[in-house]
Amino acid sequence: MTRTVEDGPSGREEAIRELLAGAIVAIPTDTVYGLAVAMDAPDGIERLFEAKRRPAERAIAVLLADADQAAAIATLTPTGRRLAEAFWPGGLTLVLPRRLDRPLPEALTAGRLTIGVRVPDHPAPRALAAALGPLPTTSANVSGEPEAADAAEIERLLGDAVALILDGGPAPGGPASTVVDASGPEPRVLREGAITVESIESCLRDMGR
Repeated sequence: MTRTVEDGPSGREEAIRELLAGAIVAIPTDTVYGLAVAMDAPDGIERLFEAKRRPAERAIAVLLADADQAAAIATLTPTGRRLAEAFWPGGLTLVLPRRLDRPLPEALTAGRLTIGVRVPDHPAPRALAAALGPLPTTSANVSGEPEAADAAEIERLLGDAVALILDGGPAPGGPASTVVDASGPEPRVLREGAITVESIESCLRDMGR
C-alpha cells in the first residue's frame, strides 16, 4: 500500500529509508512530480519502466545535489560546466559523456555512452541526492499521458508501484527542462523547455564559442 508523507526533514528521511530499501518513491521537483529509485537498487530502473509502461529504449535522467556531484557518473565538459554555472539549479538537463569506469545500470542509459543530469531548483530532490548519490528520476505518469499534478493523482495513476509519496503540494507545472547535448565539441539543443534557446546561445557566446 502506498504511503504519503509531507515533504520536510522527517518526510525526506522516510523517503531516504525507502530508497535505500530499493523502493520507488514519488518526489516533488521544481516542475512536475518525479519517480525516483536508488542507483544501486536491484532492477530499480527496470521497475521504473514497468511502473510507467515506458519504452525501454528511452534513457532516464539523473537528479543531482549540486554540479560537483556530476563527476560521480559523468564528465563535465567545458561547455557543460559553463551552462551548469549559468542555469543550475534550474530547468536545464545536460547530456554528458558517462564515466566508463563507473558501473551504471544498463537500462539507465539505454546502452548510450552519454547520460542526462540535472540539478533541480527544489530542495527535496537535492536533499535525497545528497544523501544517496545521483538519483535516477523520471516523471510521475504513465508513459505518453499527462504528468500527475499532486499526491492523490500519483496514487490513482500508479498505485502500489510507488511505495511512498513525498507530498510537496500541487506540482508547479510549467515547461519541462531544456535538454542540451554538451557531450561533444559542439553543443546541441535537443529540446527547448524552461530555458530558451536564446538564453543558451547567449551564455555560450559569453564563453567565446
